[in-house]
Amino acid sequence: MTGDGYSQTSKPSGRASWQAPVAAGPLHATVTVPGSKSLTNRELILAALADAPSRLLSPLHSDDSARMIEALRALGVGIEFVEGAGPYGDDIEVTPVWPLRGDTEVDCGQAGTVMRFVAGLGGFARGDVTLTAHESALHRPMGAMITALRDVGVDIDDGGHWALPFIVRGHGHVRGGEVTIDASASSQFVSGLLLSAPRFDVGLHLVHAGARLPSIPHIDMTVEALAHRGVHVERPGVGEWIVPAGPIRGKDVSIEPDLSNAAPFLAAAMIVGGSVSVTGWPAHSTQPGAMLTDILSLMGARVVRRGGALTVTAGAGIQGVDLDLSAAGELTPTIFALAAFADSPSTLHGIGHIRGHETDRIAALVAELRGLGGDAEELPDGIRITPRPLQGGMWHAYHDHRMATTGALIGLAVAGVEVDDIGTTAKTMPEFPQIWQRMLEGGVAEGGVSEETMRAS
Repeated sequence: MTGDGYSQTSKPSGRASWQAPVAAGPLHATVTVPGSKSLTNRELILAALADAPSRLLSPLHSDDSARMIEALRALGVGIEFVEGAGPYGDDIEVTPVWPLRGDTEVDCGQAGTVMRFVAGLGGFARGDVTLTAHESALHRPMGAMITALRDVGVDIDDGGHWALPFIVRGHGHVRGGEVTIDASASSQFVSGLLLSAPRFDVGLHLVHAGARLPSIPHIDMTVEALAHRGVHVERPGVGEWIVPAGPIRGKDVSIEPDLSNAAPFLAAAMIVGGSVSVTGWPAHSTQPGAMLTDILSLMGARVVRRGGALTVTAGAGIQGVDLDLSAAGELTPTIFALAAFADSPSTLHGIGHIRGHETDRIAALVAELRGLGGDAEELPDGIRITPRPLQGGMWHAYHDHRMATTGALIGLAVAGVEVDDIGTTAKTMPEFPQIWQRMLEGGVAEGGVSEETMRAS
C-alpha cells in the first residue's frame, strides 16, 4: 500500500470574508488573463534542466509559480526577472546549473506541480533535498510518485508514510530505466517523470498500469513542451512513453494565457447574460481549458473565436448536461456553478481524482451548494446537480482557488453570497478580485502583479 488517501474537507476560519458582487445587468467585457500555471511551471523545470539559458515570456506570477521559482533557486538554479511586454509582470530568465545543489529544503506550499515535479529533480542534486508543504497540502497523493522514483534509482527517505514531508538523498544523477506506475490519482506523476527523464542516465520507459488516467491533456502538454526543446517522446501504446537520454534545449518560450482561469469569466456571461471575451486565446492548445469551447456551446452559449479572442455570449438559457470531465477535472467547479442555474439536472462524472486536489472538491462543492439552498449529491466518480432557487450565505473556499472563484460566479446572480477567503485565488491568479470587478464594470479587464508583491504575499 502506498497510503495515497484523500483528506476530509476542512473549513478555514478567522479570515475576513469577501462579499461577492452581484451583476447589475448583462455583461459586455473583454478580459485578459495571466499566463498558464501549468505551462509556466513545466517550462521552469525544463529551463532548469536545459543545456543553455532560457527566457519565459509572459509567465504567470502567482503563489504556485513563486513556489517553483523558490524551489529551483534552492537547488542552485539562476533565476532573474526582466521587464516584459505584457500586463502581468516581468519575464523570467533561467540559467541552469549541473549538478543541482543539495543540502537544502523546498517548501512546496500548496502547489501540486512543485511537489510532483521537483521530487525527481532532487535526485540530480549532490546532497539531501527535503521536500515539505503547507499543512493543508500534506494529504495530497505522493505514494505512487515515491515508488516510481525509487524504481528509477532515486534515494528517498519518507519515514515509511508515503507522503510529504520526505528527504531525497541526491547523488548527482538518476539511473532511469523502465518503470510502471499507477497514475490514477494524478497525471502530474507522469508529467513529473517525463520532465526529468531526458537527464536520466539511460532515459525512461514509463508505463501506466492503473484503471484510468485523468487529465490526459496535461500529459500532452508535457510531451509537447519537451518536443519544443528537442526531446522526442515515443508513445508506442496507450499509457506508455519512452524518453531517450539527451540534452534539453535552452530557448525562449511564450506562455499562453491560463484557459482554466478564464473559465469563470466566460461562464459569467451565461449566468447573467451578455458577452465576455478573453484575449489571446490560442488556435491550438493542450490546456484542458481549451475544451471550454465545446462544453459551453453544449450548455447553450454561443462561442466564437475571432481576432485571437474567444467570445462567449449567453443563449436563451443554460442547458443541463451529462459530461465526462476526466480529461478536464479542473473545469469541474465552473461547470458545477453553471449547472446550478441550468434548466434541467446535470451529471458530471469521471472526476473522482479531484477529491485529491487542494481539497476534496466533490464533497466541498456539494456541501457549499446545499448551504445556499441548492441540491447536489456526491456520486462515486462525480456529482449530480438538480437546479433549484438559491439564497445568500457563506461560501467556504477550503484553501482552494477554484472553490473561491466558484463562489464568486454563483454570487453574480445570488445576492448575499460571501466567500470566506477570496485571497486563496492568489495560488494561480492574484489579481482575480480586481479583474472580476472590472469585468462587471465593462470595458477591458486586466491587471498586473510585481515580483515584490509576490514575495510579500
